[in-house]
Amino acid sequence: MKKLGDILLGKEPFSEHVMGNTAVVRAMVEAGTRVITSYPGSPTPEIASAIAGIHQDKRPFHFEFCVNEKVAVEVAYGAAVNGRPSVVFFKSVGLNVAADTFVQLNHMDIPGGMVVIIGDDPGAHSSQNEQDNRHIARMSYTPVFEPGSPSEVYSFFLAASAMAKKHRMAVLLRLTTHVCHGKERVSFSGWNNPEPDDTPIFRGEGGEYIPIGPNVARMKKRALDRLELASEYLSGSALQRLEDNSNSARGVITAGLPFYSLLDSISKAEGKPDILKLAMVYPIDENAVVEFLKAHKEVLVLEELDDFMEQTVKRIAYDHRIDVSILGKEKQENWIGEYTPDRVKRILAELWPDLIIPIPPVTSSLSVPPRSPQMCPGCGHRSAFHAIAKALKETDITVADIGCHTLGFLPPYEIGRLLMSMGASTGIGQGLSLFNDQRRIVTFLGDSTFFHAGMPGIVNAVFNKHQLTLIVMDNGTTAMTGHQDHPGSGSNFNGSTERIPVRNVLEGLGVKDITEVDTYNQKSLTEAVAKALDAPGFSVVIAKHPCMLKFTREQKRKPGYTPKHVRVNPDNCTLTRECIDDFACPSFMWKADEDEVSVNTDLCIGDGSCIQTCPSRAIEPESKKGESK
Repeated sequence: MKKLGDILLGKEPFSEHVMGNTAVVRAMVEAGTRVITSYPGSPTPEIASAIAGIHQDKRPFHFEFCVNEKVAVEVAYGAAVNGRPSVVFFKSVGLNVAADTFVQLNHMDIPGGMVVIIGDDPGAHSSQNEQDNRHIARMSYTPVFEPGSPSEVYSFFLAASAMAKKHRMAVLLRLTTHVCHGKERVSFSGWNNPEPDDTPIFRGEGGEYIPIGPNVARMKKRALDRLELASEYLSGSALQRLEDNSNSARGVITAGLPFYSLLDSISKAEGKPDILKLAMVYPIDENAVVEFLKAHKEVLVLEELDDFMEQTVKRIAYDHRIDVSILGKEKQENWIGEYTPDRVKRILAELWPDLIIPIPPVTSSLSVPPRSPQMCPGCGHRSAFHAIAKALKETDITVADIGCHTLGFLPPYEIGRLLMSMGASTGIGQGLSLFNDQRRIVTFLGDSTFFHAGMPGIVNAVFNKHQLTLIVMDNGTTAMTGHQDHPGSGSNFNGSTERIPVRNVLEGLGVKDITEVDTYNQKSLTEAVAKALDAPGFSVVIAKHPCMLKFTREQKRKPGYTPKHVRVNPDNCTLTRECIDDFACPSFMWKADEDEVSVNTDLCIGDGSCIQTCPSRAIEPESKKGESK
């Protein structure tokens, strides 16, 4: 199998099994992309992982992780208005952060062209909602390509990039979780490695890039004109597919992954419907839809999440006076979740039972015990929550934020009872503190989120003299999305950089009451939090410990690495179960039939943070086994 760098930079045409997130990087290379920016968020981080497979000296583009999605869009936009073909990518809710700038893009002249890759998340596998970003695209007059496979990710990006350059605009490539992570053999074209022209071309005379009163109407007209050009772009294109099954009674209009689920669902059916698969879901190719509607008596619009295309198709049928029955989101449940083949089969069975035999419910005699998400063995957040809980009262209100530490809301910690979006915890906590002299407020913030969106809330707390305590959960990395660096890490994607310590930033923002504690020092952390909660005004505790998953992986790569574990000394164990019930490290196992606590050495990393939690001192390093008492 070819090395990743060879896949992405190969000069000759070839084919290879790759994920959608890898295929798009090859497409960026072929398209002559010069600047790529991002903020990490699932399901898109593997795009950066693929980029990392190309040695920095050989990359034909500049890539960087930015502190948040808004800045990432702005860096890519700045490069594109200077003539550099640019790309920015992030997850679904990242578009909310970027929206203030994103919605303006297609009002501007963008000579280099710009592709925005969004990783939408039907099923909310890694997000706090199922947000359908096609709505924001419509609001911002941004064309949307929607591929349904890795091969289409590759070809659709090339089309999106070409459109963006030709019409000097921004184009959105909407990926979804299974498209990002799905694998397929993709046929790649050759690449001739043309020498890029990096002459700065920006010209801003006459207020061309200043969206103020006199310019707004003209800029909006430019955005609308580009939409018309975009709708014409795919007319007759091979990217759009018509599956003609000679069925004038029934047809399906769809796009993206639901198309492939549909093919799977009807593979053995008699009387298959005709299928119009759209490549661009906004704006829709109206001529193709009109012809398809006129040729059928009944048409189903099959799409995940909201009735976005359905509304447009019904509008088209009305405007053109087409006598056709249009089916779509007939049930509320069809607005929720992914359209996997099983799901599509159920939808078709309800609408067209003669086409798809109703699927009997799956029954099983197997009972699978529930398994809740867990922080990793040795995680400093577990040690922190165990210690912080001892400083809290039942009446205290704790506010969570986005990150690994979000899992603190689960038993046994049950810390962090509100959650909204990145950086929101401190602002929410301030609102909870108003007219509230009875209950203390504790908010949590990860170190990466601190730089991403946390600072404005902290400034507001200082500026408006709010009474609350913030605990910054500092593990030195952007852990939840794959250990990407952040400004406090001392390095970035391309090498070493100046470290920006969280404490220094807090001091610069005017915070006076700051305490730093290693989370493995549980007694000191409990005392620090208790003191902060009783202090007047705004106080901050920085609860620090390196991400142990990242640390352990790095140690395993070193020569002579030997794994370490702890053990439970049965002579000392009094079966209080604090290691299981209160500390809750998944390495500990309760053997009910033997009335014994043991350690799963496949999980245990031997960090020893659990030793201090045992009141009978039964937990000890495995190396002590066999020593006399």
